[in-house]
This record gives sequence, C-alpha cells and structure tokens, in this order.
Amino acid sequence: MNSCTNTLIIIGGGLAGSEAAWQAAGPGCRVVLYEMKPRVFSPAHHSPLLAELVCSNSLRSDAVTSAVGLLKEEMRYMGSLIIEAAEQTRVPAGKALAVDREKFAQYITKKIEAKSFITVVREELRELPALPSETSAAILATGPLTSDAMTGSLGQLTGKENLAFYDAIAPIVEAESLDRNIVYQASRYDAGPGDYLNCPMDKSQYENFITELAQAEKVELKSFEKQKYFEGCLPIEVMLDRGPETLRFGPMKPVGLIDPRTGREAYAVVQLRMENKEGTLYNMVGFQTKLTYGEQKRIFRMIPGMERAEFTRLGSIHRNTFVCGPELLLPSLQVKKRPGLLLAGQLSGVEGYVESTAIGLLAGINGARLISGKKPVVPPPETALGALVAHLTTTDPRRFQPSNINFGLFPRLQQKIPKKFRGEKYAERALQALKKWHALTLAAD
Repeated sequence: MNSCTNTLIIIGGGLAGSEAAWQAAGPGCRVVLYEMKPRVFSPAHHSPLLAELVCSNSLRSDAVTSAVGLLKEEMRYMGSLIIEAAEQTRVPAGKALAVDREKFAQYITKKIEAKSFITVVREELRELPALPSETSAAILATGPLTSDAMTGSLGQLTGKENLAFYDAIAPIVEAESLDRNIVYQASRYDAGPGDYLNCPMDKSQYENFITELAQAEKVELKSFEKQKYFEGCLPIEVMLDRGPETLRFGPMKPVGLIDPRTGREAYAVVQLRMENKEGTLYNMVGFQTKLTYGEQKRIFRMIPGMERAEFTRLGSIHRNTFVCGPELLLPSLQVKKRPGLLLAGQLSGVEGYVESTAIGLLAGINGARLISGKKPVVPPPETALGALVAHLTTTDPRRFQPSNINFGLFPRLQQKIPKKFRGEKYAERALQALKKWHALTLAAD
C-alpha cells in the first residue's frame, strides 16, 4: 500500500534518473519522471529512449575484486534496474560488462513505463521545481549536459559557479568493413579466441600514425571554454601531446595480445570491442577524440585492418557539468541550502556509468524517504557506495575533481594485505557492511 502522501519529482531520464525512479517507486511512492526527449535533444543524445548511453557501451569490470565490480555487486543486492538491464542485454567483452546499447535502453524504458507509481512526462523543465512543504522532494539528475537554463536555476540556489570539463567519445565502426586478414581476435593474456578484435601495427606504422595524428585538424574549444579533461577519458590527441610513446603504453598497449597467426606481440595495437549482440558494430577502445569528422576518417583508416572502415558514429567532444559536492551536498545527497532537493548522477560530481547510477540509486531511496517523513540514510564508508558518497561530500573542496570508484577512496584495511589479495578483502568487508546496514535501516522499515 502506498504510504507516501506526496509525489517525488525526478528531472532527467538518464541512468541516474531512471534508477532513482525505480528505487523510489519500489516501496510504493508516487514518482513523476520528467524527460525532455524527444521534444529536446542535447548535442550528444539521439534516441528518445530513457537511459541512452552516449559514450562507451561498457560498464567496465564485472569482477567483484575490482572497485567498480564491487559497486555493481552492491547495486545488485539493492535491486538496481540498470544492472539488471545490463545483465539482460550484455555482449561479449572479456571480464567487462558491456551491453547492446539499443536493447539496454529499450529494456529500461519498458520497465519504467510499466512500473506502478511512476509517471513519465516528456517535457523539459527549465528551472528547479518549488518544494512547498518539509515532505516535498525533488531529484535533479540532468547529467553532464544540463541545460544552461537549469544550470542557471541551480546556480541561483547554490550561489556557486558550476565547474565544467569536457569528455570525448570514441567512434563506432561496422564489423563488415574490417579486414579480417589483418585484424585478429584476442583478449589480453587470455587463451582462446578472446572477445576483442585487434589491429596490429609495426613500429613504422605506429610512427606514421602518430605523426599524422599530431598534425590533424581538431575541433577547438571556444574562447570562453576552459580545457579541463577527465584523466580517465582523455582524447587520444591530448595523450599524444604528453609524448610519442604515451599511446603505446595506454590504449594502444600490445602487451598480452598475442597474434595467434604469428605467436608474437605487435609494436602497438588498436583494440575494438563488440558494441551489439549481433557483433555488427565495434567500438574503438580508448579512442576518445576531438578530431574533425573528416580527419577521423582519414587518420583512423591508416590503422591496419581499418583501411575501408565504415563508421556508424564518429568521435566527438562534449561538455560535462558538475557541482562541487563537498561544498554543496550533505552525505544524503541533499543540497545543503534546500534539503528537499537531491542531486544524482554525474551532475553530483561522480564519473562513469556505474557511479552515476549508484548515486541515482541512493538519491531515489532518500527521495522516497523524505516524502514519506523518514530520515534519509547514508551507507557506511566501507562500502563502495559509501566510499563514493564520502568522496563527494568530504573531499577538500579546493582539490575536488570527479572520480570513478577506486579502492583509494575506501578506508584502509586494518591489517596489511598483499596487493593481489586486497581486492578480495575490500569486497569481503564491503559486502558484510552493506548487508548489515541494509538490514538495520532499509529492510527494517
């Protein structure tokens, strides 16, 4: 029976907003989810579906002994719709959890639209909604491309100027256009055929490639835009500016990728990851770029095996807007100056699909609690979710930057553990803490 007397407003139907709606409606709270598509599209969005993926189709490692894999496991335990959708629409990607992006978004859209207590409104909200009572609540989950109007409305409330940096996305190529006489299939260090396609380069080919890349025409930022990229998603041109070997020790690293036809490693390798279940599309792994479209086609067709490549999506650069969480947010994700408003997703200051969804999950839980007259909850810092929240809200504001989840954000282990066993110990501690916290707080209600 619905115990909520108010309606939770959620603005933004991306990963975080969709997850927040799902979590809030679970205990029977009424939710109105505002999504501006298809009336209005951001520069990076093209589909009317909820939870559209605009960058990679990978949710990264699925191993619970990795920080992001542990975060996924916590989300599974808490009934995450996004993780459920990913598992239902996954494509081969070695140890990573990658999805067919169209089927993934379709799955989530159908679930949200069919869910009791959720009403999806296809309309753009250009300012923060009024919250007339102490048990009114709203979640802002408009993502890294929050409109200027909504950014201005948020700025008026917080009195702080939003920070911004720029993310670049990688191209997608048609599988049939690849030369399989050159491209070979292998995963790093894995025996067998592997889940990735690999385009090998010898030294001469690599040097020619980076020479042309360095001279290629790029899409420059406007004069008023500050160039500040996220370190985990650097454009390949920016990496190359750091030295001629940077790419060969980064996304083009050949180590562990043995060509089964020769039994040897190449000098450099460009990896391609399956983009859909049918295996008709492949993503250029780590090849985020701000080259012009014409230059992308010219430069990337220099890669062995991609001479006749046909691209279904070329790379681009896009704005990523976020707030300084340590100054503006409570650990419950409530905005200090207006506790009825919660922030979720990348706008809150996290980076990555999984992290954005996890923050949406917590915001949805707490939004539902607020409109039900209950106190919001905060997960323990030993958990991956709690460590992420602690980063958002306790970091020195002068040094704050968006971050993916990593074990460096967790409280240290009490005993000294060999490095190869630390992930296992972090996971063991985190899951014990999560289950205890869940039983004493959420399940107890």
